[in-house]
Amino acid sequence: MKFKTILTLVAIALTLGAISIWVGQLSYSWLPPQASVESQLIDNLFSFLVTLGTFILLGVAGTVTYSVLFHRAGRYDLSDGPHIEGNVTLEVVWTAIPFLLVLWIAVYSYQTYIEMSIRGPMEMAHMPMASSIAPALAEPIDESVQPMTNIEVEAKQWAWVFRYPEKNITSTELHLPVDRRAHLVMRSPDVIHGFYIPAFRVKQDIIPQQNIDFEFTPIRTGKYRLRDSQYSGTYFAAMQADVVVESMADYEQWLAEARQKSPSPAFNQAASEYAAREQKSAKAGWATIVPASPPIVNYHP
Repeated sequence: MKFKTILTLVAIALTLGAISIWVGQLSYSWLPPQASVESQLIDNLFSFLVTLGTFILLGVAGTVTYSVLFHRAGRYDLSDGPHIEGNVTLEVVWTAIPFLLVLWIAVYSYQTYIEMSIRGPMEMAHMPMASSIAPALAEPIDESVQPMTNIEVEAKQWAWVFRYPEKNITSTELHLPVDRRAHLVMRSPDVIHGFYIPAFRVKQDIIPQQNIDFEFTPIRTGKYRLRDSQYSGTYFAAMQADVVVESMADYEQWLAEARQKSPSPAFNQAASEYAAREQKSAKAGWATIVPASPPIVNYHP
């Protein structure tokens, strides 16, 4: 009888495991397309957590359901249940299993962060420099090991400005070559902003008056959306930009075309909405700051 019970529990565990793995694989479809190396790592971690969570959910819900259906007291049974002082084995098991699971999750998460080359705040932050968003690298980049695309990013209320220092080009649209590591030096002149591209699964807070190094590798061509993940004021929802990932040939062609264009004011939704608000005779009942003037850039869509 005991052997039969063990076989039954093993069969149930295997069934729940198979269902959990299926749900974990299904979780990949819940997220935007994987457009960077980092997105693959994050999605693998997310799928693992979903698989583990599904197994625990089904196991606990199944145990509770079985107990309610087959071990409930009779309709007219008002007697007390058996008096149980404790079970050392059970207490050890239900303490050890959660501890091991948490340890497993922590180790897996840490390994993912290491593979993503995520660094702590003190490693990413530089002291402010004289130029507005001039690059400041803690160590020189050895491009013979891995080619880098170096871009300076300015986040301000409420606009994104990207500068390609090697070509002296500015743009309100972020262009990146596919399969080449991007190195960004990001800066904010006013408040905290958040650099967030959902399809890349990368997010980095931009601290005012500090240069923040950030790296990732796009692997899928297409157009994606950059958003400000930190509430930065009245018009922060309008602080968005397109991220174009293209082949190296198309990227070089875009750089050449952008370089031929003379700098001109780019359309800025925040500035436009603020100007329309100021023209109304009845002002809005909420206060706001004046948005930064539309950026002057070589290229704007």
